Amino acid sequence: MRTLFTFFLSFCLFHPASSQEKRVTLLFAGDAIQHMPQVHGAMVGNGSYQYDSCFYLVKEEIASANIAGINFETTLGGVPYTGYPQFSSPDAFAASLKDAGFDIFFQANNHAADRGRKGLERTIDILDSLGIRHTGTFKSEESRRLYYPLMIIKNGIRIAFLNYTYDTNGLPVPAPNRVNLNDSNRIISDLIYTQLYKPDIIIAQMHWGEEYRHTPSPGQKKLARLLLQHGVRIIIGHHPHVVQPLVVEREHGMIRNAVYYSLGNFISNQQRIHTDGGMLAEIVISRKDALSPVVIESCDYSLVWVHKKYRQGKMQFLLIPSPGDKIPAMRAEEKQKMNNFAEHAKRIVKQRF
Repeated sequence: MRTLFTFFLSFCLFHPASSQEKRVTLLFAGDAIQHMPQVHGAMVGNGSYQYDSCFYLVKEEIASANIAGINFETTLGGVPYTGYPQFSSPDAFAASLKDAGFDIFFQANNHAADRGRKGLERTIDILDSLGIRHTGTFKSEESRRLYYPLMIIKNGIRIAFLNYTYDTNGLPVPAPNRVNLNDSNRIISDLIYTQLYKPDIIIAQMHWGEEYRHTPSPGQKKLARLLLQHGVRIIIGHHPHVVQPLVVEREHGMIRNAVYYSLGNFISNQQRIHTDGGMLAEIVISRKDALSPVVIESCDYSLVWVHKKYRQGKMQFLLIPSPGDKIPAMRAEEKQKMNNFAEHAKRIVKQRF
């Protein structure tokens, strides 16, 4: 018995790091939008919809992350389904995104109030029924106080998620509902409150900036500075529908913080140049042991591109990892369009301003 105890004690003394080191892989995607051609393309009859064919080429990458989040830029307001400018999408869209591997839906965006109180509350109810974590919109101020910030403990690391939007397209948020807005005073107050939960790291998802602009606006940069000054380590941006730069700040050779100003579109039917794809933010955080601070090991990205083709009178949408080895057969001009998107996105991501 003594020999066994001595072996156990020696193992604990000489192998503490391997048993205590914790690591979390994070993946975040851009705008998940549903225009009516997408809704029609997903219709399979009898009033049902199926989206799995959109995501099967990227499912492995998404599902492999410990935590994967997406900007869910629509509502589940029920029928009639509608596209731009006031979205309401089939519940199957959310279910398929969950099946693709997404764990968290970020709801604070300019379309959160598109279908009024019914749409906002029904979206929350459907996501809850599907077991999808979400944040950014709430049925009431009381609900916001209970569930905000969104706290997730993964592999021993406490992560706080915040989520805000610049506006709701001028549509009023119906009482008693709440949508998190980019109000500096409220954000600072929220961050002070968040510290009470003793998070190891704070991640902010921001719906901000100017549509179709490839460089951050002065407002984005100002708000990013405020967030970083008050304890946020990672910022993920949405709304411009095109890729914007990734800025990583280092201190003593280590990553201090990272700002992905815009991930662009994840899936949509937008027609403007460079809106036919986006990037996936790929981040690794870790800690050596319970007494060590969490470090950001890496901040990387990959690209996705939306391939569209007509089949049986309907537009079909397929997300393709770009570039990659999972490229289906396509016409030369389509492949060139995909490559043009990828080359342009890579230049923008590295851009300094």
